[in-house]
Amino acid sequence: MKRSRILIEGRWTESRARRSLEVRNPATLERLGVVADCGKDDVDAAAAAARRAQNAWWKTPGVEKAKLLREVGARIRRDGRSLSRLMALETGKPLCEAVDCIDWVAACFEYYAEISRSSYGNSIPPVAPHQFNFTIKEPYGVVAAIAPFNFPLLLMAWKVAPALAAGNAVVCKPPHQNPLSSLRMARCYDVLPPGAVNVVTGGPGTGRLLVAHPKVDMVAFTGSTEAGRRIAVEAGRGLKKVNLELGGVDPFIVFADADLDVAVRGVAWARLLNAGQVCTSSKRIILVQPIAEEFTRRILAHVQTLRVGDPMKRDTDIGPLISAQAAAKVERQVAGAVRQGARLLLGGKRLRLPGLKGHFFQPTILTRVRHGSLPTVEEIFGPVLAITAARDADEAIRMADDSAYGLGACIYTNDLQLAMRAMEHIKAGTFWINDPLTDNEAGPFGGMRLSGIGRELGMEGLDAYREPKHVHLDYVMEAKSYWYPYKDRMPPFHGGN
Repeated sequence: MKRSRILIEGRWTESRARRSLEVRNPATLERLGVVADCGKDDVDAAAAAARRAQNAWWKTPGVEKAKLLREVGARIRRDGRSLSRLMALETGKPLCEAVDCIDWVAACFEYYAEISRSSYGNSIPPVAPHQFNFTIKEPYGVVAAIAPFNFPLLLMAWKVAPALAAGNAVVCKPPHQNPLSSLRMARCYDVLPPGAVNVVTGGPGTGRLLVAHPKVDMVAFTGSTEAGRRIAVEAGRGLKKVNLELGGVDPFIVFADADLDVAVRGVAWARLLNAGQVCTSSKRIILVQPIAEEFTRRILAHVQTLRVGDPMKRDTDIGPLISAQAAAKVERQVAGAVRQGARLLLGGKRLRLPGLKGHFFQPTILTRVRHGSLPTVEEIFGPVLAITAARDADEAIRMADDSAYGLGACIYTNDLQLAMRAMEHIKAGTFWINDPLTDNEAGPFGGMRLSGIGRELGMEGLDAYREPKHVHLDYVMEAKSYWYPYKDRMPPFHGGN
């Protein structure tokens, strides 16, 4: 199978790398393609191309930038059928989830096409007559955008669209597990000036070269907290700006007044979406005692109706995990939780399906999970519902906030006062009330505590890719009374020693 090319300065070129990476369907293990494991020469070429293109792109009028970003979004929509199918094949997410994802990707480019035209800086009051003070917001320069395997197109769009809108040029590194749909989406960048967006493929080594590259001014990354720490340290050597969206162990509280018919389905979806491989999936299910037993009975029955299988089939609800290593890790984590006292109510093992060789894992329910045990402090990136009971609403809120992380949090309640109290006391970058995991391009997304630095989406997401410059203007050129020599302005002293 032919090796995919990389995008450098508007041209699809052969990589100089000698090594390559296979891309396989995680459901069938079928080989889908081979991509270059790019090394220093390719990263050098991509960063240099971005540097050459950046200034002209920055100076492109805002109305023209907006037009081009809208066209990128339109091209993504036109290619949506092929993009979603390829993404489902290489990620293992059900096809319907992939189709939804393409719509969100296009919407991100469309959103930043609009807001970038209306935001450039602010006018501020001067400190003296015949003066004006204002700010303008300038791009950092070249942005390295590194996306994870679970949402390779969406989380890349969340970086590329605002970075471009702010006037930066970008070097993208798609996830090494599933880069093919990212390379296909990169065709939609053809409308942009050459070098505004460049794409290199490869594994962690390629990412490290990109982060450390002297022509890279900013690093935007989504991934684990451990990897984010390493990136922050390396970027810090060059005092580079970072925008890091990292891991989470997000809570989901179901309060006593919740409609259980809704809550059961909502919790199951919020935890099992994309086979549980979602940074904001609800990894700690906290039930108040009065409804804990009934909720558990209902969610067991509901999860048992969900179909695990080939992501390309219409009746599949849950696909495979991304790799054998990922499945083995989830299995170890479930076993560790049981050793710490959790009760395995359902699942807990890798799953073999007829005709499929992939990395499937049984939908799993753990009950009697003790607060402070493994599932409540360690991110389980798989289809595992960990249920903890709280005596009352106050204890549930305390448990939810008692975490080293703070990416997202969800609750179900019809009590507005309770909802607001929970919102105020639980530290999380996004707080969902009665509608779990819904994103809004106009709302900032990102984590607190160990869940990250900075924000994506919204006006905050645009500001993440630019820095303010204060401009002080005096339209009368005159000498100032406070200049040298100081003897002309020093007041006389009377008395004293």
